[in-house]
Amino acid sequence: MASLRARGRPKAMSDEVQRNLIIKDAWQLFSERGYRGTTMNDVVARCRVSKRTLYRLFPSKPKLFTAIVDLHRHSMLALPGDYGGLSLDQALERIFQIDLDPEADRERMAFLQLIVLEARQDPQLRDILREHGGDRSKALLGEWLQEQRALGRIDVADPARAANMLLDMLLGAVAIKTGAGPEWPGSEDRTGYMRECIRIFVDGIRSR
Repeated sequence: MASLRARGRPKAMSDEVQRNLIIKDAWQLFSERGYRGTTMNDVVARCRVSKRTLYRLFPSKPKLFTAIVDLHRHSMLALPGDYGGLSLDQALERIFQIDLDPEADRERMAFLQLIVLEARQDPQLRDILREHGGDRSKALLGEWLQEQRALGRIDVADPARAANMLLDMLLGAVAIKTGAGPEWPGSEDRTGYMRECIRIFVDGIRSR
């Protein structure tokens, strides 16, 4: 009898699990159709959830877009994270994920293409990207550099300013140049370009 009772009604999916599934499916929709070309009804159909559930977890399409930005920010900057035991160069290479596998790199570039193209035409999306993308990334990197200064590993007066400089070196030049999508600086040898930027930056702030 105990075994029969154990096969009762399945446990309902938690909100956290359902949120993550919706975010991933919605990202695919936005990637395929663009932000403006995707409706919340499209998300309901793709995710096979009720409209009530979708709006309970994400009250609006901008809120859903915000969740996607939060998820993919980590593909651009792997912070927070534990990089103890690594050299400064190695830690920053891990943080900026310069050696992503090809599939993950394609997804990162698709995300960049989406946000660059869509944010150009929607001030609300630009605000979301600034607050949850750029500003949050600067804050996280600044906190990490502050920790390195406290450990005596780097000599920099303003870690937050240094974080902004490094982000500009590595990501600031990503832009739409041809109209077809984002172009990364040093795109022919992006890994080598990013590694060299990190080396120059670390050489400038390393404690002597």
